Amino acid sequence: MSIKMKQIYVFTVLFLLTIFISGCTESVDTSARYVFKQESIAGYLQKHEDYSEYCKLLEVVPLSEISETSVMQLMSARGHYTCFAPTNRAIQCYLDSMVSKGVIAKASWDAITDQKKLDSLRKVVVLNSIIDSGDNGQALQTYDFPTAQNAEILTPNMYDRKLAVHYNYTDSADILINDCAIDTKNRDIVAINGIIHSMNAVVAPTNNTLGDLFSSIITSRKEGYYVMALLTKAVGMIDTLKAVMDYEYEMKYLKSEFKSEEASMYPQHRYFGFTCFAETDSLWSETLGKPAKNITVEDVYNYLVEHNVYPNAKRDKDYTSKDNLLNRFVTYHYLPERLATDRLVMHQNEKGYSLSLKQLTVAMSDFYTTMGHRRLMKLYESAESHGIFINRFPNIDNSRHGTYHELSCDPDKEGIRIGTPDMSGENNVRNAMLYPIDKILLFDEATAQNLGTQRIRIDIGAMFSELLNNDYRLARAGYFPTKSEYQYFEDLFIGDEGNFFYNSALGNNWPVYYGDEVYAWKIYDITYRLPPVPRAGTYELRFHISATDPNRGIAQVYWGDNLEKLPPTDIPLDMQLGGELRITPVATTPSNLGWEADTEDDDYNIEVEKKMRMQGFMKAPILFGSGGVKSAREISTQMRRILVRQYMDPDKTYYLRFKSCLDYNDRVLLQDYIEYCPKEVYDNPYTPEDIW
Repeated sequence: MSIKMKQIYVFTVLFLLTIFISGCTESVDTSARYVFKQESIAGYLQKHEDYSEYCKLLEVVPLSEISETSVMQLMSARGHYTCFAPTNRAIQCYLDSMVSKGVIAKASWDAITDQKKLDSLRKVVVLNSIIDSGDNGQALQTYDFPTAQNAEILTPNMYDRKLAVHYNYTDSADILINDCAIDTKNRDIVAINGIIHSMNAVVAPTNNTLGDLFSSIITSRKEGYYVMALLTKAVGMIDTLKAVMDYEYEMKYLKSEFKSEEASMYPQHRYFGFTCFAETDSLWSETLGKPAKNITVEDVYNYLVEHNVYPNAKRDKDYTSKDNLLNRFVTYHYLPERLATDRLVMHQNEKGYSLSLKQLTVAMSDFYTTMGHRRLMKLYESAESHGIFINRFPNIDNSRHGTYHELSCDPDKEGIRIGTPDMSGENNVRNAMLYPIDKILLFDEATAQNLGTQRIRIDIGAMFSELLNNDYRLARAGYFPTKSEYQYFEDLFIGDEGNFFYNSALGNNWPVYYGDEVYAWKIYDITYRLPPVPRAGTYELRFHISATDPNRGIAQVYWGDNLEKLPPTDIPLDMQLGGELRITPVATTPSNLGWEADTEDDDYNIEVEKKMRMQGFMKAPILFGSGGVKSAREISTQMRRILVRQYMDPDKTYYLRFKSCLDYNDRVLLQDYIEYCPKEVYDNPYTPEDIW
């Protein structure tokens, strides 16, 4: 079911959900949680008059709609809570702001006669102020906050919102949560059940969506992103950008309709998310030579026609069609996942990288599929780029003994720098990130050519928007429903006899790309909808092999563009077969693949690689490894298998299927990354493919 179709059911499902939960109750079992005799968060706050108004709110706000327990009781119980406690003055300023916005008539809780509005405002203050890190997490002191500007604290608050951290670099003591300053003298206060930070303002992020924001911008004719809002509305995306969560899935989860053994580890929610890279109004004004408020949709359309943008797209006024020129232009600005500033390009175990120091080392790229007419977008960052760029193609030191650092970048390949998003006020929407860009973003022939003449390595964890929108990638582990239970993934179909498990692998130092892995086991049968290739041509499709476990499986692989009739690619994929050994539950035998560790003789190393390629195998890359130190290339169990070598069309959708050949419930299909490698790279007589 598409996002738009699911939105039709929102009000019906919410009505049914209200009926369902009305007969339920929830309470905190304080006897089981054990109340500490030492000072808790509640005890500290109650001792200090400056938080008296906040304490009153904690006493009356329940944990949830189905709870009889107050948040104050929670703050007295065992746990790991981060409390952004507003002072009395902060709460009064919040009430004053509600008066100025016309929400209430008088800046006093007692003056609010509408009980529904009163309850709502109380919840905004209280539930946004607390992060519950759970039994296995930790409360956050300021040194635990993400260090990137406007990066988000990964664990949402009790209002189910993620809070962004902003640093004032002119005064290192200034730290803002969203646009609210933490008191410089009263922070990192340790309680027995968490950490308290005194706030000079109430943390109250808007509950609006990107669709709501753009609608408001159009109505008020507010400058900044006025043109992008107009274009987004013209192509019919406003309603799509109002989607927050899949309420159908929410209902099934709340009613415990999932009965499999793994259901307890299924996601609690299925959130939608979006990232928009938007040209600013000032850029459009400069480009079109008129004030932004006077720019029309037709002005932009005519500009695209005059510059022969997307020459194969239809030039008509049916802007909502995926084949339309304007539609293709606008949708290439959108990704179907919400990527915070520190998640645009991820860093984990690339060569030389330290998780503690977080200093950039080798050049890194993530690839994503855009909305609308599906096309690839490259997000790139290096130590030399001084920022994150869209579709940057620099000259990199990728020789066998190189550094994989950026050497230079031709002016026509420098890409588009991603600006710092405004996370204050109404711009901090709950379902999206809105990034400013200072150049016109196009998927033109030059971009397709540049992407189509480089190897494209895509982490499995980045292929599925659901893993990103629901905070799994490099953050937590979990199982997901099978196809008949619920179609949780748009681009993944999970057979009913197997299962699908994502493992963030944090702290394990596994020699796999980004350190995370995806598993399927039992009698698995899974099918991916693959990302598109950037341009027409012959490509190798490669798949990572990690033959470290005797319980690795054997799978028949299928590939093609007809989901219902995918042909097999070759002999079954044996994931017990490593570079030197084949490890099974019964015996360990030589693999005869010819893997050898690199020597100082590069010519000899190249001959080893050629012999392996003749059997359809390659050594793993040197780019990443165990803890960023020992590269995957040095480990004989880590390899790449060439699954397909075929002509591929960027306008076709291809699928990749893995079906277990063994009738054992303990055999595992490990999935880490795929590679598209164009013929110009893997069969280049002048410049052989690099080992990175």
